[in-house]
Amino acid sequence: MNVASDTVAKVLQILHEEIVPAQGCTEPITIALVAAKVREVLGILPEQVSIFVSGNIIKNVKSVVVPGSGGMVGIEASAAMGIVAGDCSKDLMVISGITEQDMAGVRECLERTSFKVIHEKTPIKLYIRIEAVAGDQSAEVEARYLHTNLTRVVKNGQVLLNRGFSPETFHTTEEDRSILSVRLIYDLARTIDLDLIRPLFRQVIDLNSTIAEEGLQNTYGVNIGASILKNIEQGIYGDDVRNRCASFAAAGSDARMSGCPLPVMTTSGSGNQGMTASLPVIKFARLKGHSEDELIRALFLSHLCTVHIKTQVGRLSAYCGAMCAAAGVSGALSFLMGADDDTTAHAIVNTLGNVSGIICDGAKPSCAMKIATGIYAAFDSATLASYHRDLHGGEGIVGHDVEATIRNIGVLASTGMEQTDEVILKIMTSE
Repeated sequence: MNVASDTVAKVLQILHEEIVPAQGCTEPITIALVAAKVREVLGILPEQVSIFVSGNIIKNVKSVVVPGSGGMVGIEASAAMGIVAGDCSKDLMVISGITEQDMAGVRECLERTSFKVIHEKTPIKLYIRIEAVAGDQSAEVEARYLHTNLTRVVKNGQVLLNRGFSPETFHTTEEDRSILSVRLIYDLARTIDLDLIRPLFRQVIDLNSTIAEEGLQNTYGVNIGASILKNIEQGIYGDDVRNRCASFAAAGSDARMSGCPLPVMTTSGSGNQGMTASLPVIKFARLKGHSEDELIRALFLSHLCTVHIKTQVGRLSAYCGAMCAAAGVSGALSFLMGADDDTTAHAIVNTLGNVSGIICDGAKPSCAMKIATGIYAAFDSATLASYHRDLHGGEGIVGHDVEATIRNIGVLASTGMEQTDEVILKIMTSE
């Protein structure tokens, strides 16, 4: 299959939009980004701050440690860090330069400033609006649909910016994701000029491997990544590639969910998705002696399949996004095993038919456990596909082919799990 040059250009644009660096969990960091922009527009420290957020933002900020905060969690802490020390020009690296001196200012801001958090009843899953007042000065900044998509900026009642995506296209940015298919992604993974993607995926390898090693060497969260490794070393688990890959992937999430300040390369708005799509593939390629070229092609496939599936699911959902990435990993493992496009597609279907019931109940330390589960499923799915043992259309949510299955996952996540999302949030906020 020859891929037209304009299609390649669109796919490259998608890659560069969807795979970006971020420090910390992207939802609290987005609050910090909006807050930093509010402070920039206001020009002075605010006296009153009102933070309007969607339910999914509440869910994903409640329990995750903000990096550089000394253990702080929550919406108010994220906003205060953005206000005091944020640089909104850095996007999702907005608080990457924060110091202990800055944190003293953050703690003082939290004591002296009136913060109010309001649950905005909106169908938009990713919604943040921060209104700030200081004396007779006021500012308002809003973000919708995507983590860095600032849609409205107002100062003293004067609208400085007013834009946004329509509900029908909220899952896209600049390029239309409908051009993506597993067949296209597979063919490009085999044929694309590596010079076009090598710098991006070297950054993925570098940043995500670094935080995974940090998670293995130090204590973060539930430490599932290091625990798997310890069980291997003690002979409780077998010393095999599957366990090693699950350990490596989970360790990155262990560190990130518990406030490690090291940046990661995110995928489709999520560091956990970015680490899931990359770390097991990196570890597998290293253990099996694959070349850098082969690894980069497999990472290309894993990440783009994740984007393709996540486009149907939406940016935030009750459907665990790490399972989208796990499906991408199963495809990448098949690719590295030398499978053809049909077998690779079957590996993805096997994963989606297996772990699609895993819910997203917010960003927190247990995300690492879910990632490990997803990686184990990815290995099972890829090996079953290599034996031509596949889930078939009509069996549960599995469609007649991989694209139909991905569409079914989108319906399940967006329509079928709408009430699930509400129940999860009610449980979380009643604790």
